[in-house]
Amino acid sequence: MSCTLKPLPIPGLMARVACLAATLVLASGAHAQQGSATKPAPGAFERAKEGAAAAPVLSSPLPAGAGTVVPSGSGAGYHSPNSPIAPLPQRNDVVPWSVLTDLSKKTTKDGILPVFNDAQKGMDKTTQRIQGFMVPLDAKPTQTHFILTSVPLTCSFCTPGGPESMVEVKAKTPVRYSLEPVVVEGKFTVLPNDQYGLYYRVVDAVPVK
Repeated sequence: MSCTLKPLPIPGLMARVACLAATLVLASGAHAQQGSATKPAPGAFERAKEGAAAAPVLSSPLPAGAGTVVPSGSGAGYHSPNSPIAPLPQRNDVVPWSVLTDLSKKTTKDGILPVFNDAQKGMDKTTQRIQGFMVPLDAKPTQTHFILTSVPLTCSFCTPGGPESMVEVKAKTPVRYSLEPVVVEGKFTVLPNDQYGLYYRVVDAVPVK
């Protein structure tokens, strides 16, 4: 299955990322059957039994004032309590997804474009740490070009966010693929009109424990 990135409108980008996630699931299926995939988070199955009564769990808090509406294809995405994959752990040394997803959008002749706030503009071309779930762009065990997302795209219970919930990563040090959360540090850039529909990129990235 080929999922090479090409210039696409926003819906096309989402389809491409979904294709990448499907490829990832197929590639990791045999590995998961051997019992070496990510273990379910403690209490995951108990929460699954609770069904709709369980409180929503987000990979990152929603922006202030967002209310209790679960985002669908926008914002940080929704990490279901029914998911066997644990949400991103709280860390004080990374940029919160709530900061990255707190933006507005405008419609132009070029499509839907992000309108960055002062906090996001202030991070442009500075060194930042980003935590997320890896979406590899090829089948190699280590990656130098991949995407980090706020919600695992391999989770069938979860709702992926929009482009603001994704960061393209170009690493100078190969990063081993993992189902666990990945943290990288590098030069952060905001993308006001990216040809691929992405909003953020980190270059010269290195993995961080």
